[in-house]
Amino acid sequence: MEHRTARALLERLRTREVSALELTDAAIAAIEAGDGPLNAVVVRDFDRARAAAKSADASRAAGDARPLLGLPMTLKEAFNVAGLPTTWGLPGTPAIPVRQDAVVTARLKAAGAVILGKTNVATMLGDWQSANPVYGVTRNPWDLARTAGGSSGGGAAAVAAGFVSLEFGSDLASSLRAPAAFCGVYAHKPSWGIVPQRGFASPGVPADGPQPAIDLSVLGPLARSPGDLALALRTVAGPDDREAAAWRLDLPAPRHAALKAFRVLVLDEHPLLPTAGDIRAALAALASDLERAGCRVGRGGPGLPDLAATAALQMELMMAQFSADTPDDAYAAARAAAETADPRSGDPGAASLRGQALSHRDWIRADRRRFADARAWQGVFADWDVVVCPAMPTAAFAHDARPFDSRTLLVDGQAVPYSAQALWGTLATVAGLPATAAPLGLSSEGLPIGMQIIGPYLEDFTTLAFAEALEGAFGGFTPPPGPSSAGR
Repeated sequence: MEHRTARALLERLRTREVSALELTDAAIAAIEAGDGPLNAVVVRDFDRARAAAKSADASRAAGDARPLLGLPMTLKEAFNVAGLPTTWGLPGTPAIPVRQDAVVTARLKAAGAVILGKTNVATMLGDWQSANPVYGVTRNPWDLARTAGGSSGGGAAAVAAGFVSLEFGSDLASSLRAPAAFCGVYAHKPSWGIVPQRGFASPGVPADGPQPAIDLSVLGPLARSPGDLALALRTVAGPDDREAAAWRLDLPAPRHAALKAFRVLVLDEHPLLPTAGDIRAALAALASDLERAGCRVGRGGPGLPDLAATAALQMELMMAQFSADTPDDAYAAARAAAETADPRSGDPGAASLRGQALSHRDWIRADRRRFADARAWQGVFADWDVVVCPAMPTAAFAHDARPFDSRTLLVDGQAVPYSAQALWGTLATVAGLPATAAPLGLSSEGLPIGMQIIGPYLEDFTTLAFAEALEGAFGGFTPPPGPSSAGR
């Protein structure tokens, strides 16, 4: 498949240069030949995929022109696919039957996509490494000793290695943006609420009735080009069935198409987290390139939300959500510990303690701070079209199987808490903003580094258009070297 984009493959299908069955067989052959060391596509549904491809070929011959007709792709293991297990990496759960597709799964199938199977995740989607007791460890196609990211790491590895051109994952604490950055591919974290979450649920949760949307979390695509991300977003965005009786989603067109028209604010320093010099240097080089291209470029400045407070607020809201399912004794212990945490502190650790014991009264107050954060971003985007900043503070790090709380992350030799590495992700997550992750180049060790392009709420096509303009001007995806990319 030679790392073609989804749109290029769909054009080949449209012109009958290739059949859906041929594409599907090629993708299956690529997975069977190359996925052994990577362990990315851990749930395989090849027989049904071939049947779906044959059906797609017959439909296309009859004049069907659905947007993804005949395109092979994969989904993150956490999505329900009828007939396949959904485990979230928890032992004992593969036997729980899944009888109904997630909304995203159903919409992709309705658009003609051929689902090859599902890709690996972190246990309960809770790590920036994709490893779990059910399916094992996913490795980075750029360096097998390093993480592919998490929790959507299997999908990012599959896209980077050339197994598929399109994948769907999720993002709460950079679970799309981290794997994209570590594997050198693109991903899009949509504006919160525009992609239905029903059927993206932990094992055993029924998908046939109303479900509350998970706070802060979103579902979005990974691909090798921003144009493919836009195609995928158009396919799945819009209200779930109940809401569709009353409203439709009509996302605005991008603010600009030409690169030189964009007003770009570049950030490379976070108050709570050092960022690797390679990444800051790549951002500085990009800023200079953008200025030469005619963009108005700023570097930091007044009017931004308090980034430390934003990070603490996400931790507080996120832990409050997680604590809903903790046993009563653990919740009581958390409440006791939270009494010692300074409520005025911007420290994410203190915020985690407070969040685990948050009352509804306190959650409402925290939510008001979230609206204040969103208002501040609204002011930023009155002056700037996009904000460009790191996706992660480092390139992909070596696999670390120690207990989560025992790990540290090295940033240019400086040890920082492992949990702090997603702090850049909080900028977009707390306010529900769209963020497109894009390749930024290679580190001094030859590993991909990535940026995120953050835009105004509901202006997803502005960040995607900017990413596409960057791709056209400066290049985009680069295939990984070595056996994992050979022949694809």
